[in-house]
Amino acid sequence: MKRKLLSEFLGTFAVVFAGTGAMVINHASAGAITHPGVAITFGLIVLAMIYTFGDVSGAHFNPAVTTAFAAAGRFPWRCVPGFVGAQLLGAFAGSGLLRFLFPADQTLGATLPTGGAMQSFVLEVVLAFLLMLVVLSVSTGAKEKGITAGIAIGAVVALEAMFAGPISGASMNPVRSIAPAVVSGHLEHLWVYLTAPMLGALLAVPVCSAVRGSACCGASSESKDQPNHETV
Repeated sequence: MKRKLLSEFLGTFAVVFAGTGAMVINHASAGAITHPGVAITFGLIVLAMIYTFGDVSGAHFNPAVTTAFAAAGRFPWRCVPGFVGAQLLGAFAGSGLLRFLFPADQTLGATLPTGGAMQSFVLEVVLAFLLMLVVLSVSTGAKEKGITAGIAIGAVVALEAMFAGPISGASMNPVRSIAPAVVSGHLEHLWVYLTAPMLGALLAVPVCSAVRGSACCGASSESKDQPNHETV
């Protein structure tokens, strides 16, 4: 379990540091990275961390994913608090390092709605739903699926960040939002990014079960004690 928690800490640190770091550096360099570059950075770091830590912890890096896997019967509930704690620590470590490196930045890549809060809430629910549906689908089944799961999940993260980022920030991950918000002091609308990804991810569980049956969710008790690989 210590190795799993360390993997979740390191992976979440990398996702927050690289992903929100791309936003910070883009701002500091007058748009040198560009919005597509930021979206691709998020997708690539998720992909890289899945292949780095997937065989250790399952590479969740996201409390919404961890909770949804538990709700699907594919992850033990008793391990959820430890995983979420490690993810929070990793996210805060990433944002803390960015604050040290870029003390003048105002938001540190925090997710903030550009329109109404409800608009971003609904958008974040849909984004997390689609992401979790892909995660549940590619993290089980044929061996070939497992091999390419990192590519599929990283691509979905990049895709959703590409088109939804300008409106809601395309968080899809509560700790990715809470760490830069707290460290930078921008807590407005944080409720959107704490609740919407969790709701969207949980909604994906019954949908995946309806489509795939027991092959997706409701795993046997023996499999509940095993980590889920190639997740996000």
